[in-house]
Amino acid sequence: MTITEIDVLLVGGGVMSATLGTLLNKLDPSLKLTMVERLDQVAHESTDGWNNAGTGHAGYCELNYTPQNAQGEVEIDRALAINANFEISLQLWSALIGSGDLPAPENFINTTPHISFVWGEENVAFLRERFEKLSAHHLFEGMEYSEDHDVLRKWMPLVMKDRDANEKIAATRIPFGSDVDFGSLTRNLVSSLEEREQFELLLSHEVSELTKTKDGRWNVTLKNRITRASKIINAGFVFLGAGGGALPLLQKSNIDESKGYGGFPVSGQWLVCQDEETIKQHHAKVYGKAAIGAPPMSVPHLDTRIINGKPALLFGPYAGFTTKFLKAGSKLDLFKSVRGNNLLPMMNVGMNNMDLTKYLISEVMQSHEDRMNSLREYFPQAISEKWTLADAGQRVQIIKKDGSNGGKLEFGTELVAAKDGSLAALLGASPGASVAAQAMIEVIERCMSERLNADWKTQLKEWIPSYGESLIENGELLKRTRKNTLSVLGLTKS
Repeated sequence: MTITEIDVLLVGGGVMSATLGTLLNKLDPSLKLTMVERLDQVAHESTDGWNNAGTGHAGYCELNYTPQNAQGEVEIDRALAINANFEISLQLWSALIGSGDLPAPENFINTTPHISFVWGEENVAFLRERFEKLSAHHLFEGMEYSEDHDVLRKWMPLVMKDRDANEKIAATRIPFGSDVDFGSLTRNLVSSLEEREQFELLLSHEVSELTKTKDGRWNVTLKNRITRASKIINAGFVFLGAGGGALPLLQKSNIDESKGYGGFPVSGQWLVCQDEETIKQHHAKVYGKAAIGAPPMSVPHLDTRIINGKPALLFGPYAGFTTKFLKAGSKLDLFKSVRGNNLLPMMNVGMNNMDLTKYLISEVMQSHEDRMNSLREYFPQAISEKWTLADAGQRVQIIKKDGSNGGKLEFGTELVAAKDGSLAALLGASPGASVAAQAMIEVIERCMSERLNADWKTQLKEWIPSYGESLIENGELLKRTRKNTLSVLGLTKS
């Protein structure tokens, strides 16, 4: 069997692989890069516009990023970190527009105000404290707060239409929030990479085997899903950015760092509005609080979207129970992922999260009218016939060993890398695509540290002006970079 030797193999045709490939190509155009995708097109799983929230998760409106501690106080550290990381993505995209690697911004990102909306005395008090703490930080400068029904009616007319005038409600708003079509973004990044002689895209190919060679490289066996023919790629570095499929691939690598990891798959669905007149009346992402026992990715939101250039109005997502790791995966995925080294953590998480499992199953069992009643908490006048159910993407949350109780479930992303830096995998989901630039910079810093010389750092600084500095601590730097990104990306438009 012929062996093709390359520098970097990117497994998965989503936003993570596309971002890493773009960065590496800019840092060293001589690197031979190959991207392999099991489907017949890139950006068709988690990255597809219909399979994620497209919020540009900046922490502006997602209330789960500002939890309350044991004393009932709102904590904002995670929201600050996520917001700062999202700014890095904005900087990179702005630079890529300037270099011609990305098209005009309206092709993948559009201004959409980010709103947090709550009702009831307790929730209003929570949102008020959240606003006071966040708005005092430079990262959240420009956030607005109101309990005034007239003001809120201007911000979100569908939500306020025919709502009880005496209802205790509150909302915060960031006017320059964004809606990101990560599918379009990724397709444009990959198209730009395809123009490079040193880049190859292999569609309809899946990884069947990963073997470490004596010289520290990887022989990766790929199978063509159409012809069933196999080929071997010999790569100096392998990145597993395959969304829910990253865990099984990490297990195939058999690196020590993969031991103990498991996955908790969660499915999702949207209610999609079919009425153009209704769609025109709402222009915002309105996020509420998740139901008790719901996973973070199930935070309800009435969501303006622009997918493949066409406006849409979505509500959800409604989480569900599944054993598939990918939307186009197998119902055996969960069972095939069980190993001796992760059995105890997975059993422990299963026993300690029965309420979550019951909640997910109950979500699946809902009727259309049940789902519509949830929607009517955000859009009281919603008409059932104007909304249909559509499948969203699959997510695989992280299960890992925990010294105190054997295993824990985490709702976030985690980079797992071999100690020699020859392989890395990105596990988990939220906030996912929004922080792709920072996540892929971390891959470079951890796995290619010997190449991260002054020249690479200088180049990264040119593409990402805040590289090497803290946007959380440096308000002046944030002011300069945000002014540029909002202008280049057209996010200052109302």
